[in-house]
Amino acid sequence: MRLIAVFLIVTQMLSAQQINSTDAKGLKQGLWRGFYETSKRIRYEGNFKDGKEVGTFKFFADDKNSTVTAERVFSDLGKTAYTKIYENGFLSSEGKTVNKKKEGLWKYYHPKSTVVALEEFYKNDKLDSIRKVYYLSGKTAEEASYKNGQKNGTYKKITEEGIVLEETIYMNDQYDGDAIFRESDGKVASKGKFVKGEKKGFWEFYKDGKLDKREKYPLTKKTVAKKVK
Repeated sequence: MRLIAVFLIVTQMLSAQQINSTDAKGLKQGLWRGFYETSKRIRYEGNFKDGKEVGTFKFFADDKNSTVTAERVFSDLGKTAYTKIYENGFLSSEGKTVNKKKEGLWKYYHPKSTVVALEEFYKNDKLDSIRKVYYLSGKTAEEASYKNGQKNGTYKKITEEGIVLEETIYMNDQYDGDAIFRESDGKVASKGKFVKGEKKGFWEFYKDGKLDKREKYPLTKKTVAKKVK
């Protein structure tokens, strides 16, 4: 019995030494665990090789069940990681990071659902390409073009029934170009042109699908609201 007790103590000591270890150069090696300062509950768990994250890391909530809040799978010597974030036990978002910056497609989900709510594309941590918002039904609610982190290009806002409420063009996060706004029944409400975020030239305004008035922008005393007879 004494030999067994000694064996167990030695085994425990060796196991303890294998966790949160560094080599002669001070580089993290093997299994590492982090803990919450107050509760002492586990905060994360994962493996290092020569100071770099490898394989799967798990992150936990500070609760009695140590609920998983995120998973990150590392590759390319720790430079690349595919991340999954959880809320209330459901996948909330997922995507890739390179050197801790978002890259490529990121997906975000409706709460407590497997239905995608938002798709974004990143290039070096900045929005790039088409950004789409979805209704819970899966139908498209918004489409916007991005470049270098800003809205650049076409934008559409769409009802769940497929009515395009807004068709506009953006340049550097501002309206810039032809624009059409519609009522929920699909009838045109107004249309005209923006230049650097401001209405310019002639704009037309409609009631029940019929032209009601024209205005020339920028507005002056001479151009204010001319009714169409």
